[in-house]
Amino acid sequence: MELPDLIARASAFVWGPPMLVLLVGTGLYLSARLRFLQFRKLGHALWLAFVKRREAGATGDISHFQALMTALAATVGTGNIAGVATAIAAGGPGALFWMWVTGLVGMATKFAEAVLAVKYRETDERGEMIGGPMFYLSRGLKHKGIGKALGVAFAVFGAVAAFGIGNMVQSNSVADALRSNFGVPALASGLVMAGFTALVILGGIRSIGRVTSVLVPVMIVFYMAAGLVVLLINWRGLPDVVTYVLKGAFTPAAPIGGFLGATIRQGIQYGVARGVFSNESGLGSAAIAAAAAQTRHPVTQALVSMTQTFIDTLVVCSVTGFVIISTGAWQTGATGAELTTRAFSTGLPGQWGGSIVAVGLALFAYSTILGWAYYGEKCVEFLGGRAWVIRPYRVLWVAAVVLGANVPLRVVWDFADVMNGAMAIPNLIGLLALSGVIVREVDSWAATPVESPPAA
Repeated sequence: MELPDLIARASAFVWGPPMLVLLVGTGLYLSARLRFLQFRKLGHALWLAFVKRREAGATGDISHFQALMTALAATVGTGNIAGVATAIAAGGPGALFWMWVTGLVGMATKFAEAVLAVKYRETDERGEMIGGPMFYLSRGLKHKGIGKALGVAFAVFGAVAAFGIGNMVQSNSVADALRSNFGVPALASGLVMAGFTALVILGGIRSIGRVTSVLVPVMIVFYMAAGLVVLLINWRGLPDVVTYVLKGAFTPAAPIGGFLGATIRQGIQYGVARGVFSNESGLGSAAIAAAAAQTRHPVTQALVSMTQTFIDTLVVCSVTGFVIISTGAWQTGATGAELTTRAFSTGLPGQWGGSIVAVGLALFAYSTILGWAYYGEKCVEFLGGRAWVIRPYRVLWVAAVVLGANVPLRVVWDFADVMNGAMAIPNLIGLLALSGVIVREVDSWAATPVESPPAA
């Protein structure tokens, strides 16, 4: 059996029923313990995220907004363009429903990760805040030996997973889109992306935070505007789109055109897997950025972090999915970025559709490479110290951008899925074990709130 087939089998095993139950079940459990805080406090969370203010007595390296943009930079990437398309191509329109499920319960998971990240964060020798699952696992669990082992496991898997979900998948999808739309050679795309990546990551989290706080809002507005234009043009078919999604979530999708059909299990599997790939709830990655935020109380930053999953999955992924289904492109047999490109090309006049997807994908993927560079660095730093980050890891990171642009898509996606599942397991164990700590932090914040929106 060849290596690509082995990786594909490993991906199918990792993302089998046990992992899906663990991910969604953890989100449901945390939602219940937090009394569905993600719905009750969503408005307040959005206010915290987007209303600029100074929080007296806050400690940290970057603002709430910059922490959110860094996390969004890492999540709003190919998962929102190619990932949604892959899910629908393999699991039918119903896969989008299961992406929504991962988003809704994942908001509670993302909230819990950020609470623990801020509570157990530390200050390194340079005076910068560092934290994430490797810290709250090793420091928070009562059985320190088990906690330390889980923390090390997360850091190992996270450092390796970064090269998949945060690097090679991104450069691969960009190279494919630029080659098919503008005829740009994959090697040239990889080299240009690698050069721009090196320029930013040398400045660390503050440099990444500054760049992403400008880049991310612009790219999301740009892509969303194009998607909404397509949906306005096809507004009469939107009720049918909703029917396709809801019906497809619970009944097998029959073969139509180039679409080969899908079982309910395929819809759930690909919807949850691509949903997690897109919003990263349960992986613990965004908690690393949350730990660097300037805040007085863990819950404040956790509310901000929660909005990341809402924006990523419930907003951006939904627009992509609706465009693919409303234009009928999902029936063509295409997949990945090619499917999304066909959808936008069908929905918009002239050559605008393909160009918009190519440019949007390039911006999304580049921002993801920046965000995950920081995540991977912190995992490596936890394992071996700062010396391993400054040169060896960053050199490998930049080289992987070029490599990812020139390897087969299937191998890259399957490798990313395997590593995502591997890093999720220790993190989810920690969230369940430390759920009582999370509830106590919420009670503490509710008793003495440190911020509030202006009176109506």
